[in-house]
Amino acid sequence: MIARTWNATATTANANAYVGHFTTSVAPHLRTIVGHRGAWLLRRETGGQVEFLAVTLWDSLETIKTFAGPNPEVAIVEPEGRTALSSFDDFARHFEVAYSVFAGA
Repeated sequence: MIARTWNATATTANANAYVGHFTTSVAPHLRTIVGHRGAWLLRRETGGQVEFLAVTLWDSLETIKTFAGPNPEVAIVEPEGRTALSSFDDFARHFEVAYSVFAGA
């Protein structure tokens, strides 16, 4: 399994708009991709901004390409998401999942 991570920041005023975009647009789209295994949007307030870390799980790097295109390192940030964010990485990072455990739903 591969974890794809991506970072962004928003003003405190726009943070909820990005969460809304993620939950109503990004997450539903991800659920349609065969091989997508889950998504988390983490947030923390720091320095007057809200920092986001998006983590998505995938079967393989090839599966990620069905979402990201031929270069999976390129971040996919839709226009609505760009509007809500003050900055974001233009790249994503990928990690092999070495171990995972979930304590229930």
